[in-house]
Amino acid sequence: MRTAAGTVLLALALVVPRQMADAQEVKSRFVGNWRLVSIQGDSVNGANRGGRPTGYIYYDATGHMAVQIQPDRKRPSWSGRAGTQGELADAARGYTAYFGTWTVDEKARTVTHHREGALNLDVVDYVRNYTFNGDRLTLAPVDRPGLSLLWERVK
Repeated sequence: MRTAAGTVLLALALVVPRQMADAQEVKSRFVGNWRLVSIQGDSVNGANRGGRPTGYIYYDATGHMAVQIQPDRKRPSWSGRAGTQGELADAARGYTAYFGTWTVDEKARTVTHHREGALNLDVVDYVRNYTFNGDRLTLAPVDRPGLSLLWERVK
């Protein structure tokens, strides 16, 4: 005769490994290199990024990630000389670059980029809602409604 505790333990023994497998499956979908397709609703950086910024984001299986987004606008050229402070500031304006580790919360459908190094000096963790559609990944910052970045898997 089964006890209530025995039934609960059996249920947990069946559910927990499946949840762990689901979490690993979600995480494995991120792993790889992704090319930026578009940025929608970027009122903060839009003017600095131009109409068609380019970039890449990668996630590896060890939990590390990095991203680079370059603006679509004329970039300064200094012909071997050091840039002035103004030129250097202009070169960095609208450019996104950071690296660190990443974690997934499959229940909340979020991925968090735990930044270890970055070009800009704002918050440490970037939390993004994620959606997969075939070989496309949409990331939407939870703290900036209306902003979304569409990425396509590099093959």
